[in-house]
Amino acid sequence: MAAKPVIVLVRPQLGENIGKAARAMLNFGLAEMRLVAPRDGWPNPSAGPAAAGADLVLEQAEVFESLADAVHDCANVYATTVRKRGVTKPVLTPEEAAREIHAQPGRSAFVFGPERSGLETDDVALSRAIVTVPINPEFGSLNLAQAVILCAYEWSKQADLVQPTTEDLLPPAPQDELEGMIGQFEALLEPRGYFRPPSRAAATRRTLRTMLTKPGWNHLEVRTMRGVLSALKRRPEEPEKG
Repeated sequence: MAAKPVIVLVRPQLGENIGKAARAMLNFGLAEMRLVAPRDGWPNPSAGPAAAGADLVLEQAEVFESLADAVHDCANVYATTVRKRGVTKPVLTPEEAAREIHAQPGRSAFVFGPERSGLETDDVALSRAIVTVPINPEFGSLNLAQAVILCAYEWSKQADLVQPTTEDLLPPAPQDELEGMIGQFEALLEPRGYFRPPSRAAATRRTLRTMLTKPGWNHLEVRTMRGVLSALKRRPEEPEKG
């Protein structure tokens, strides 16, 4: 697999934007940030809070005096800009650039300019290609972190990142556990007259069974529900047995 691309921020102005860019990077598996002549120096105390936990990216960020120095080891450099700025270069979307990065050897870099002015012509001239996002022609105003996240996301789509899950799914409870839960429901409801009149008892029990088997309870859920039923059966002053 091709090496992960480097994110290069050229003359970034605000620490908050550097932090937000780091957050965008790490969300999609990128951790190597390079800074070219940051306006307020480095490290910047405003970057940390804005990174929202992406401290690894900030701690490892390298600072360079020029863009040429920052991309010295990168064979494939992509300048992100909404205009060609008088330089004739191939123009790609983030998706096309990401596809190239995965297909070709050597290190690659996405280069982003200052928040207000973007990359200068000399900066763009160092690149292999220009990356431009198809955007509303009447309002082209992406901020730095948004531009970074678009490129990082397109790269990640082809990087086989593992999709996190919120929990490990448990297998469905076996039938005997469901029968035990249903029997406990019936034992609690019977003395309270729930299954009356007798002519409707069978249909009521069947409806109850259908309802309790429909959710697909797992073992833990069945145990939890039976614990709830046991608690409801006890008198308030009666301690739990066992």
